[in-house]
Amino acid sequence: MLIEIHMLKNYPPVNLNRDDTGAPKSCMFGGVTRSRVSSQCLKRSWRTSPILKEMVGEEHLGIRTRKLPDLVAQRLQELGASQEYIALVLPKLSGFGNKDGTENKDGSYTAQVVFYAPEDIQAVAETVKALLDGCPSVKEVQDLTGKVLQEAVKGAEVRPVTLDMALFGRMVTSNAFRDVEASMQVAHAISTNKLNLESDYFTAMDDLLSGSSMEESGSAMIGDIDYNSACYYHYASLDTDLLAENLKYSPDAQELIGKAVPALIRTMALTSPSGKQNSFAGHTLPSAILVELKEEKVPVSLANAFVRPVRPEQGNGYDLIRGSIQQMAAQVDDLQEGFGLKVEKRLWFCPKPYEGIEPASGHQVCNSLPQLVEEVAAALK
Repeated sequence: MLIEIHMLKNYPPVNLNRDDTGAPKSCMFGGVTRSRVSSQCLKRSWRTSPILKEMVGEEHLGIRTRKLPDLVAQRLQELGASQEYIALVLPKLSGFGNKDGTENKDGSYTAQVVFYAPEDIQAVAETVKALLDGCPSVKEVQDLTGKVLQEAVKGAEVRPVTLDMALFGRMVTSNAFRDVEASMQVAHAISTNKLNLESDYFTAMDDLLSGSSMEESGSAMIGDIDYNSACYYHYASLDTDLLAENLKYSPDAQELIGKAVPALIRTMALTSPSGKQNSFAGHTLPSAILVELKEEKVPVSLANAFVRPVRPEQGNGYDLIRGSIQQMAAQVDDLQEGFGLKVEKRLWFCPKPYEGIEPASGHQVCNSLPQLVEEVAAALK
């Protein structure tokens, strides 16, 4: 089954995802500049969300890090390895992730950032512990290399992966871990409206200055932050068959899939990127959600609904959100009529005051996010 998730989120002044200059990311679409939030940013915000962790369990989520040596050293202590041997072998673990096992000069981190499941860390630790147990002296431990350690780790092809890894994929250059093809494709979120970039010029005052001393010294610091306000269209598609294939070595795969999809929809709806939130507190909820379930795996983004930028006009009550929902609903109808898409179930939710806007094509209107999530869970069963 293919599950497609479409959302509209309208944000006040924010800087959710910065480019190399510190400005909000942008792109060209429909001949005009739009605001953009990268798919990498979105996936990280979902993957690390407390909502997802609570709903599926922390043990089903992985960790992306370069600090493999520290993680393995901790497990080696738990397995009873001597501290002297651990100290000697720890720098050699920095060779993991490289195909040739080349170790770093620093020795405390790997050259590549790698996505690990708890089972990966355990497998490395058990392999290293077995090699250490076979070393009668310090000299043999010193003779071990990162390449030898890495090549000794077996069973990657049948080792379980975590849910977030099964969703978002993993690419590695080491045979100690297996590549995972992402079962979920996530688009860069783009604004339905034309970008209007603004800049906040600010000053920081010294609390111990006042009166004439303040006039003489002025502000303690000056700076500026770029920001914008935009209504974003979010799109993601999930292949549940590929998700099941990725999780086939997990003992509770089917139960996990049943939890994962509803948890993912709720996480996407209730989570925002963390960029500059301490400065802007731009926490908003979706203005519209459409979930489509298809047996025929033909993914279709509704981004072209906004090829003509939405503007607050008389026809939509001078409301950017209303205009965006109207154009998305119209695109659903146009695609359905023109291409005869085989959609098994189409679930639509708009909170007040937009609940009256919906596509004309066959669909089920949900009165709340919990109802929509329950309907998706029921369809999966």
